Amino acid sequence: MSQDSSHAGRHRVVVIVDENSNPFELGCATEVFGLRRPELGRDLYDFRLCSPEPGILMRDGFFTLTGVAGLEAVAAADTLIVPNRPDVEVPRRPAVLDAIREAHARGTRLVGFCSGAFTLAEAGVLDGRRATAHWQWAGSFRARFPEVRFEQDVLFVDDGDILTAAGSAAALDLGLHIVRRDHGAEVANSVSRRLVFAAHRDGGQRQFIERPVPTVPDESLAPVLAWAQERLDTPLTVADLAARAAVSPATLHRRFRAQLGTTPLAWLTGERLALACRLIERGEARMETVARHSGLGTAANLRALMRREMGVTPSAYRHRFGLTERTARPRAQRPSRR
Repeated sequence: MSQDSSHAGRHRVVVIVDENSNPFELGCATEVFGLRRPELGRDLYDFRLCSPEPGILMRDGFFTLTGVAGLEAVAAADTLIVPNRPDVEVPRRPAVLDAIREAHARGTRLVGFCSGAFTLAEAGVLDGRRATAHWQWAGSFRARFPEVRFEQDVLFVDDGDILTAAGSAAALDLGLHIVRRDHGAEVANSVSRRLVFAAHRDGGQRQFIERPVPTVPDESLAPVLAWAQERLDTPLTVADLAARAAVSPATLHRRFRAQLGTTPLAWLTGERLALACRLIERGEARMETVARHSGLGTAANLRALMRREMGVTPSAYRHRFGLTERTARPRAQRPSRR
């Protein structure tokens, strides 16, 4: 999206790029928040890069970034993504830290990808808050910032107005989580399809997932996951999944932990909640019907799970993302049933 684009009313995402910033996380932010979305018939965000200097040398001198706005662009941010870089022990520029503090004081949502948590902590906005970063920096982070409630071995942490992600690809997980939070599951699924990336990995999943070279027979979970995703409205159990995979429930549990970083039951619940959200977004107002078709049983169970897992009631979710709130906007493409 053009650096000069300005659209009144659209949520503005601003990324601060500082010396030695990582190109990968910058690319993740651009892919999720900066691209135009013709498949949706509208753009989701107004996206801008800024830097404290006219020319910023990226990590290891890979290239120099020029032609972006100065730090004054931070003043217009609704969401601010802060710098991350591999040299976590080197202090950040005072001007960058001041810009972050001022944005936080204005109520701007702050996002740190990977070592960006160090930037947020150095700015003093994480004291008493939950955060994460790449697992290899857990000890260093805790030693430097003991007032921060560091959560190790998770993909990302959503602490309301401050969100942090672990290393590398977890930036995409957090970016899609933010899109889901802002625009609903249907839109997030569309963005993930364009990225050719998993639509939803919960923040509580493990950062480091063991992926040994498969042996024969193939132990991939993909076939049983695809089979289950077509039958979410039926009374599937973990035992059913194990039987389909032709393994014991204990073996299935170990494979889920190794390949997905979660349990079979938690995966089933997450998939059913995602389906329930899509049904609500498509206009289904009867919660008993939503619960039945998503395999969650009853409206009471649906309400309890949405409150517990998403912090929102079905009626509040419908008010925010349902068809009545989007009648003036073109419909997203219909996703394949997951």
